[in-house]
Amino acid sequence: MSTKEKFTAQVSLPSDTEVRVTRNFHAPRTLVWQAHIDPKLARRWLLGYPGWSMPVCEMDVRVGGTYRWRWRQDANGEEFGFFGTFDEVNEPSKLSYDQFYDPDGYTSAMPVDNRCVIRATYAETNGITTLVTVMDFGTKEARDAAVSTGMTDGMEVNYQTLDTIFAEHQGG
Repeated sequence: MSTKEKFTAQVSLPSDTEVRVTRNFHAPRTLVWQAHIDPKLARRWLLGYPGWSMPVCEMDVRVGGTYRWRWRQDANGEEFGFFGTFDEVNEPSKLSYDQFYDPDGYTSAMPVDNRCVIRATYAETNGITTLVTVMDFGTKEARDAAVSTGMTDGMEVNYQTLDTIFAEHQGG
């Protein structure tokens, strides 16, 4: 019986304003894509650390369509979220959108009133999909503040949950 390679997110800072996160998945590209655009699926894995829930996950995935996500810390009811507009939707290979942080009173170093542009590309080779997400925060200060929140660690927690969902889907 062969064991599948365990993947983890690879994080780099390609410029003073950008964060790049590259992550492989043992799943077809169409399935990884669907997990990122279907609110029902996203609510299953886009949860962050234990003790958080996602009461709002709205996505109108088309050019000009909008999205809104909110997370709640279950223990104290504090919430925060993100919202934005899809700029490019090229199924199943590329998704581009802007993102704004909505703290709703939640204390975080995440920059407020800052437009972050996110470009995600999906490529598949031999049943392994590589997701490359580049986030451009516009300024070094905004990028560094976002990174200081542990954002990329949280992304990996989410991706591990997604790995579990993909394994269940594929019967393994």
